[in-house]
Amino acid sequence: MKTLCPVLVSLACLFTATEILADDAKLPPMPAFDRAAYEAKPDDPEFEKFFPAKAPAIGNMLLEKGDRLVIIGDSITEQKMYSRMIETYLTACMPHLEIKTRQLGWSGETAAGFLRRMDSDCLRFEPTIATLCYGMNDARYRPFDLTNGRWYQSHYQHIVKRLKEANAKVVLGSPGCAGKIATWVKAPKCTLDEHNLNLCSLRDLAIEIAEEENVAFADLFWPMYVAQVQAAKKYGTEEKPYQVTGNDGIHPPWAGQVIMAHGFLTAMGIKEPIADLKINWTDGTASGDQHHQVTKNEGSVDGREVTYMSSRYPFCAAGPTDSENSIRSGMTLVPFNETLNQFLLTVDSVPSAKMEIRWGDQAHVFTKDDLEKGVNLAEHFQVNPFSDAFKQIDQAVAEKQAYETVQIKKIFHGKEGKQDLDAAVKRTEAERDVLVQKIQDCIVPVSHTLVLTPLN
Repeated sequence: MKTLCPVLVSLACLFTATEILADDAKLPPMPAFDRAAYEAKPDDPEFEKFFPAKAPAIGNMLLEKGDRLVIIGDSITEQKMYSRMIETYLTACMPHLEIKTRQLGWSGETAAGFLRRMDSDCLRFEPTIATLCYGMNDARYRPFDLTNGRWYQSHYQHIVKRLKEANAKVVLGSPGCAGKIATWVKAPKCTLDEHNLNLCSLRDLAIEIAEEENVAFADLFWPMYVAQVQAAKKYGTEEKPYQVTGNDGIHPPWAGQVIMAHGFLTAMGIKEPIADLKINWTDGTASGDQHHQVTKNEGSVDGREVTYMSSRYPFCAAGPTDSENSIRSGMTLVPFNETLNQFLLTVDSVPSAKMEIRWGDQAHVFTKDDLEKGVNLAEHFQVNPFSDAFKQIDQAVAEKQAYETVQIKKIFHGKEGKQDLDAAVKRTEAERDVLVQKIQDCIVPVSHTLVLTPLN
């Protein structure tokens, strides 16, 4: 049974007390509140007004080798932050899939706005998978109303239908949340709570679209709203507030962008570990897989040194855990490392209660139990042997995505594109190809050594 967002429910309950009393004997008993139909809420009064519908379960892996991914959305997409994280992740952490990515963000855009440019900017590139992120501007920075909600739903669903007709898989994203009334709204027409209730309602309408069209759904609103409330209390101070949605309350800094990237990547069905390295202390063996080959394995009772050559990288992010402008901090707000960034090391038959693991220039001490269960090196080693190579890939991705904004907004929709769009596409694609090749040139196997030392 479909659930209605709280605003829709309230609109359905506009009866006077007199009408209710007059018809009370005729009414059937109220149905029991089905908590399973809604997302779980933290025990905090700031969540009491919200009743977000339960998001659909994550399905199977959507990505296939050679997929052409387009990342579509408004100014939050054009920030080229969560989109950059997605492309860098797929390039560095899953290079074997050879995913080709294109960023198509446009500031101030609504779902209806994208429909007007969908053929020229998107479908001409024959995408095989697309992520969509609309709703912030569609909410119009005012309380929810049914007419506008259905307007949003109709246009958003039409985008999905057209992508499906073009044989593209779809990951339909909800809007995020707001942290402030937008400064560009000259005469605010609602409170911040009313705006977020509106965004929550659009989220629930997006769920309806995803279920009707049988496409994947990425919940951005609820994880961001929960993080916005909880992280502000955990990391923020009066002098330095922690703002998941940024200084203007709409455009997230890196911490909020991590939540968005996590939502989309998870909705793609990515579940497998990046690496599953195993070392047996008793017989001295070490193993990896086709992406992580053992090239050296030496040791004695005092320690063991194992070197791997790896073609899949962990997602590398260094920085403070209490800063809204830190990817590392964003990783504490969602289970990014647990679900997407598992670079696992398991050591069997550890001969001591504790063991030091040195990986590159850093060393950490782990217990026997932890090592025998498996530890996630990506979580514990902020800086590691992959950090420099990962940074080069990320910078090359950032350079390409910056060009894609210029290509679409200034050239396709500028003077050159209006004169001869096909010629403009041909010329700019040749320039973009150079940037794509620069990314490919950065993808190199990394040799890294684990030094294991038992501690008495």
